[in-house]
Amino acid sequence: MIHRLKQMLVKEFLQMLRDPRMRTIIFGMPVIQMVIMAFALTTDVTDIRTAILDMDKTPASRELIQDFTAGGYFQIVHEAVSQREISDLLDQGLVRAVIHIPSKFEQTIARGATAKVQVLTDGTDSNTTAIVQGYADRIIQDFANRKLSTRMESLGISPSVPVDPVTRAWYNANQESKYYFVPSLIAVMLFIFSLLLTSIGIVKEKEIGTIEQVMVTPIRKIEFILGKTLPYMVTGYISMTIMLVVAFLVFNIQVKGSLVLLYGLSGLYLFGNMGIALLISASASTQQQAMLTSFLILMPCVMLSGFMFPIKNMPDLVQYATCLNPMRWYLEVLWGIVMKGVGIKVLWPAIAGQATLAVAFISLAWARFSKTLS
Repeated sequence: MIHRLKQMLVKEFLQMLRDPRMRTIIFGMPVIQMVIMAFALTTDVTDIRTAILDMDKTPASRELIQDFTAGGYFQIVHEAVSQREISDLLDQGLVRAVIHIPSKFEQTIARGATAKVQVLTDGTDSNTTAIVQGYADRIIQDFANRKLSTRMESLGISPSVPVDPVTRAWYNANQESKYYFVPSLIAVMLFIFSLLLTSIGIVKEKEIGTIEQVMVTPIRKIEFILGKTLPYMVTGYISMTIMLVVAFLVFNIQVKGSLVLLYGLSGLYLFGNMGIALLISASASTQQQAMLTSFLILMPCVMLSGFMFPIKNMPDLVQYATCLNPMRWYLEVLWGIVMKGVGIKVLWPAIAGQATLAVAFISLAWARFSKTLS
């Protein structure tokens, strides 16, 4: 068995890596796509193009404007002179936010009344709008608290706040989206390339006619399946290692947990992906059919993995369906090991789900594959 399996593996590696373009696709494309998408996919909102309509033009209004620019989130690109100009700026998409400070702003604050500041935002992107409004509310609230403290001190009253919230974000103190997206993209790239490359494995043998030569050999079903999966698992591990190194060098993403556990569970993930790919490959007659079927599976798996949308926000029926998605469990493993540094004690539900799917998919591939020509 060892000798037959060795020959099968040698054949697969030679067939897979003899073409320089294929080597580039296998080892280069996942890394390139991960880096490009990691820069493109971000929920961090900075350099918000902002217009100012200051109808007061007093030290207080200038102080508030300075507060907006001091944090580096709001970038003042235009000073409007009328409300009509505000509408034109928003209509043309030249700014994402407008800060409207009314007249008698400082005078209203001085007499202890509540002054109004209007923040207008471009609501075409609801998520970005909510973040921008949150930034603006926080800046205005800090400004108001500072003015209130100054007024109380001038009256000889010691300023005090009944509740002082102290917030802290664990695992990602600065709330940088790269710490979420980069590990997630590693899972996506591994899924895409392991599924696509393996799914055309058997079909390619059928199309070029070499499967007939394999069929007349004494090779067994298990040896054939291992010969078709192990080379792609090895290349998957190499690609994953390169992506982890690039994630560290470019994005400073460090694995906080056990590397041994991460690699072990990644092998389980790749094994399950190979099972899905072999099912596709054994069922398809041409490489085109295998590729189209793979793409049909890819999008639902990515969208229902929790990568783009929280699973808890999905309908109950869809949440149950995500249990059949290997990427859903592997993302929990990745986030747990890379970001949180936790181990098996915490990750055992995800490990159990991942292992169950891997065994199920490989078993189905075993049952589906037949050592005969269709």
